[in-house]
Amino acid sequence: MIERIVLIDQADPVSFYGVNNSNMQLIRNLFPKLRMTARGSVIKVMGDDAETADFEKKIKELEAYCAKYNKLGEEVILDIVKGEQPRDMKADDVIIYGVNGKPISGRTPTQQRLVAAFQKNDLTFALGPAGTGKTYVAIALAVRALKNREVKKIILSRPAVEAGEKLGFLPGDMKDKIDPYLQPLYDALEDMIPAAKLKEYMETKVIQIAPLAFMRGRTLNDAVIVLDEAQNTTTHQIKMFLTRLGVNAKMVITGDITQIDLPRSTTSGLVQALRVLRDIQGIGRVEFGKKDIVRHQLVQRIVEAYERDEEERKALEAEAEETAEETAG
Repeated sequence: MIERIVLIDQADPVSFYGVNNSNMQLIRNLFPKLRMTARGSVIKVMGDDAETADFEKKIKELEAYCAKYNKLGEEVILDIVKGEQPRDMKADDVIIYGVNGKPISGRTPTQQRLVAAFQKNDLTFALGPAGTGKTYVAIALAVRALKNREVKKIILSRPAVEAGEKLGFLPGDMKDKIDPYLQPLYDALEDMIPAAKLKEYMETKVIQIAPLAFMRGRTLNDAVIVLDEAQNTTTHQIKMFLTRLGVNAKMVITGDITQIDLPRSTTSGLVQALRVLRDIQGIGRVEFGKKDIVRHQLVQRIVEAYERDEEERKALEAEAEETAEETAG
């Protein structure tokens, strides 16, 4: 009788073991001759050499399935242990499988173009109004690259620009003040990575979320880097950020040039970057429109209403200027 130790280091242990360890209990029943204990990410098994070797092989197959789909059900366990091929979920246009096996894919043609642009280019701009899923898809692509071991880390950043409330008025230390600006990034990650695994990634800095100011001086190798809300960067900030791109790295810049929260006298770094880099090879650009909005249907109507109001305001201003010139003449 020998003892083997099997590590569950790729899949989330909570998803792997199942609710109330139901998956582990089923595995025990399928290997009645073996004695096993599971604690955290470690499974210890004792028994015949050939049987424990077969057990380790099956566990690794189950782990690979769970790591891919973030889900492990009874039917899959039975199929793999019996040596049968489990039925894969529909995977034609799926980027990754999120928490509980939720498929995350490009839901609109423009989102699918962003997926293609990311694969083709090392730097991609994703532009468009709120609710089009540009940031969500960018983070999904980053998570996929990490899962496939194409990169070693994910770095997500946002400029900490206030839209009405000042940082100094928020309670707590610097992290507490900054976190509200980064919450949309946390929300997306929580949709895609099980809580225990996400916590591990954050603690080991495999996934880093930081305000733009913290990027200065770094060279970002073997990473996917996503800059969100880039319309709120200054020209110096976005140049600093773009030049962080290192070896075997990809960068996605998302923003909406109709929602700039900078002071009126400050030029948006995103607007300038789009102009300066427009003819550079290796840079992708994907533009989303109102029809790509995938949030509540009211969001599209709200965006359209504000656009109409802005057009009317500009028309009134132009008319007022003409009247003033005629009067002065």
